[in-house]
Amino acid sequence: MILRTLVALALLAAPAVARTVTDSAGRTVEVPDEIETVFAAGPPASVLVYVVAPETLTGWPRALRPEERDYIAEPFRDLPETGRLTGRGGEANLERVLEIAPDLILDFGSVRDTYVDLANRVQEQTGIPYILIDGRFENTPEALRLLGEVLGKPERGEQLARDAEDTFARIDAILDDVPEEDRPRTYLARGPDGLETGMKGSINTEIIERAGGANVADDGGRTQGLVQVSPEQVIVADPEVVVTWDPTFHDRVWEDPLWSGVEAVREGQVYLSPTAPFGWIDRPPSLNRMMGLRWMARLFYPERWEGDLRDETAEFYETWYQVDLDDAELDRLLEWAEGRPPE
Repeated sequence: MILRTLVALALLAAPAVARTVTDSAGRTVEVPDEIETVFAAGPPASVLVYVVAPETLTGWPRALRPEERDYIAEPFRDLPETGRLTGRGGEANLERVLEIAPDLILDFGSVRDTYVDLANRVQEQTGIPYILIDGRFENTPEALRLLGEVLGKPERGEQLARDAEDTFARIDAILDDVPEEDRPRTYLARGPDGLETGMKGSINTEIIERAGGANVADDGGRTQGLVQVSPEQVIVADPEVVVTWDPTFHDRVWEDPLWSGVEAVREGQVYLSPTAPFGWIDRPPSLNRMMGLRWMARLFYPERWEGDLRDETAEFYETWYQVDLDDAELDRLLEWAEGRPPE
């Protein structure tokens, strides 16, 4: 009864439809001419909305943690927690969405049938337009341009799209004469023991391949997504580079006998990714990875990547996150990003 009442009120309050949008799944969705509020269906979508039009974001799927707040523009640090409609732990219920009464619901990521079905069902039940935007790394410029047009911010979408294209072009210029067999063998270590990873081609590790690394978690495409591996499998793979965002793993790996024989540990090539306000590698797999892409390409090809990490970080946060970091904030962010083992 409550849900039916909220749906009726939402339909009565809905602004007049003035245009249609074709989303990344090929769905034609009717949207208001002016969109003032957007409900992000999950963390990747919240990052996309924030970088393009933060004033439209109705809340964060998960409220910002204290250590993340300084890296978000001040007006948006205290947005409420809304929950999420998609992915692991999708706990936002439709009554919550209807209470917020956004002009638009947005999901950014996979456009597989599962997500299309969810979008169609939620849109039908709530009367709120729901669009899907392809979240693959290579689609980043197109995603930014599409959302910029949808939200009436085409200049902002174009600015960020060109910045993403420039980053891709810088990396492509480096990789033009680097054969596959000469690219650094890389392992993504997830969790405090480092034994969860993403298989080659997964959304969790596509940043490795895009930055010019060779993901050692590769079984020829037979396995997709996240997997648990054994220490023996890591030793056999013997990565030259290990990247992680888990500080516990990064602190322990140098003295852990299970990892002592791995080349990356012997050579001090274990790198801790910054995670504020969002992870540079993943968590979520969204536009935050554009900074991680620059960082990782620099790790892989230090003689070829031009630019100072500190300067590039400050510039990225100002351009994409619209926040001006001071020296102390940069120090905290970059403490271990250059791979120095703990003293």
